[in-house]
Amino acid sequence: MVTRFLTLTVIALSICSASVHAQNLTGAAEEPILLSADSLTYDREPGIVTASGNIELVSGDRILRADALSYDQQNDLVAARGNVAILEPSGEVLFAEYAELTDRLRNGFVSEIRMLMTDGSRLAANSAKRSDGNRTDMSKAVFSACQSCPKHPNRPPLWQIKAFKVTHVQSAQRIDYRDAFLEVYGIPVAYTPFFSHPDPTVKRKSGFLVPTYGSSSDLGAKLQVPYYFNLAPNRDATFSPLFTSKEGIVLAGEYRERANNGQLQLQGSVTRADERNENNAKTGSRENRGHIKATGAFDIDSTWRWGFVAERSTDDTYLRRYDFSGEDTLTSNVYLEGFRGRTYASANAYSFQGLRREDNPGETPLILPELNYNFVGEPGSWGQRWGIDANVLVLNRSGSTDSRRTSLGVNWQLPYTSANGQLYNLLASIRGDLYHVNEVADPSNADNSINGFKGRLLPRISLDWRYPHVRRDGPISQVIEPVVAVIAAPFGGNPEDIPNEDSQSFEFDDTNLFSANRFSGLDRWEGGHRVNYGVRFGAYGAGGGYSNALIGQSLRWRGDNTFADKTGLEDRRSDYVGRVNISPGEYLTYAHRFRLDRDRFSLRRNEFDLALGPRAIRINAGYVALSRELTTDELNSREEVRISGRLQVTDFWSASASTRRDLAGEGDTISWSVGAAYIDECIELGVQLERNFTEDRDVQPSTNFSLRIKLKHLG
Repeated sequence: MVTRFLTLTVIALSICSASVHAQNLTGAAEEPILLSADSLTYDREPGIVTASGNIELVSGDRILRADALSYDQQNDLVAARGNVAILEPSGEVLFAEYAELTDRLRNGFVSEIRMLMTDGSRLAANSAKRSDGNRTDMSKAVFSACQSCPKHPNRPPLWQIKAFKVTHVQSAQRIDYRDAFLEVYGIPVAYTPFFSHPDPTVKRKSGFLVPTYGSSSDLGAKLQVPYYFNLAPNRDATFSPLFTSKEGIVLAGEYRERANNGQLQLQGSVTRADERNENNAKTGSRENRGHIKATGAFDIDSTWRWGFVAERSTDDTYLRRYDFSGEDTLTSNVYLEGFRGRTYASANAYSFQGLRREDNPGETPLILPELNYNFVGEPGSWGQRWGIDANVLVLNRSGSTDSRRTSLGVNWQLPYTSANGQLYNLLASIRGDLYHVNEVADPSNADNSINGFKGRLLPRISLDWRYPHVRRDGPISQVIEPVVAVIAAPFGGNPEDIPNEDSQSFEFDDTNLFSANRFSGLDRWEGGHRVNYGVRFGAYGAGGGYSNALIGQSLRWRGDNTFADKTGLEDRRSDYVGRVNISPGEYLTYAHRFRLDRDRFSLRRNEFDLALGPRAIRINAGYVALSRELTTDELNSREEVRISGRLQVTDFWSASASTRRDLAGEGDTISWSVGAAYIDECIELGVQLERNFTEDRDVQPSTNFSLRIKLKHLG
């Protein structure tokens, strides 16, 4: 009996082979095969279906399309010809001119196969044999992730891997090559008897990562070949040995883990190198050098969590010499903290390692513990609220000043908004500090030291006032807001027998212009009556562009020695501080912070950052000029400029450059670098040349070159 379908027709064919009966005996029934075509003929006696035109055959999750097809029901054999395409359940698509498939399209033979993988990479072979519904063996195969040139489709791709035999094992998610050649633009450049990489369905798999080649005038030729370990869905590690021609091997690695209640990360390195003295001369001996950094954060419950940061290096210059870090102080911290409503509590322990030449380990403090408690109450009927701040600090040194501090402060504030939009905030506070100190230098007698208990009581009351005015002019909203803060407090509050441990770094700028206490810590207190005043401006466009500015000054009732010279607050009238931010659109962002001399209006602090241009041509520039900003004489003035830029030369090529220059003193260059990158659908190439002029013991001025080539889709 012959039946012909002139339009698209779907027929369900029940399979009655021995394998089906076997599955039926176990109670399992296979899904029917669905076939549609423009024309279909069925010969009942031999059980053969012949189809042509827009054929689509569906067996479970597999779909086959072809120009012509015959299906032998008794032998479960499908023969397809012309523009054959097979869509696999994994998302891969196989193209061929001819295919013979059995076992419901799971196994068989395919000639002139081309495979489009889920990540866009491609495999092509003269022939392929599919077995076990899982394994595909291909002969004379080619793999590449590069697209053909539209103008010259017959040209070889940028890179491809040719092999006499390629095996794709889907269950193992792996593609294996035997007798493989790597070709660049059709020219063989490397050979390996065996090569393997994960298939595109793999998100994480153990194996080698992209190596980095380079050279350094300090370390010699360099090669870093990372190996990735996929330990578990929530754990992995990377082993990254660094091979150098002058300093041997540096073993480095990283471990990462995520848990239901937190995460852990461990980093470290170790090497055995030539020992050098303070003048960078070899002593003839060898020494072990290395570092470790560990971080972790874990939830205890909905309120409490704990964590740690541990950083240590065997010596001062190791991290900079091997380019692990440029830090000059390593901080280790263990903490416990809790959040509930408006209440916060924490317990901390700190340890420090100074890496500068002048750092003295005997003067480096150990903080154990530091306790904090901060409470903000619910607003009352008038909006008023109470707050409590408490702190306990124990600071020890092996060869210098020790101090123990207990601090308790209570504050009360009342906000108010008038009918015409004026904003007021009344704040009253009182804080008591109790110290116990050892070996504090006596400023009146250098041969004596101060020991024992010291205390102080610090009351303060302040009133803040703001009056914002808003005007709309088309799509632009304009804001002008005068701000005044009046503060009353007793003068002094900083006796010389209380050491300054946490308030040494001080900077008067726009961020603390209206602060009631401009010191960052508790050891120093800003007393005295004063008025802080300024004005804010702003213009904001509907399209996201904006400009804003602030300028202001502080006026003290009388001057005292609270602030050191050149800080801008050493006189009754402070310097003027301000900022300007301009960003009319995505192509321009400008931020400028400044401090003007109170009498001459000359710049005593000047800093700006500029980002200019579209993504294709982007320039970043920064400049900073700072006078000494500390309450001690530890630092000198600083003036520095930095410029960097990126140019997108073509769709695939980009170039970058940067420089950083110290304008103080002799005006030396600190560092510079130039680089280029090429990125397309199948390759990433990066080359970098940089020069660092830093000099510190065995860290000498050096020139470094690096090259990194990544062939995409190889795992």
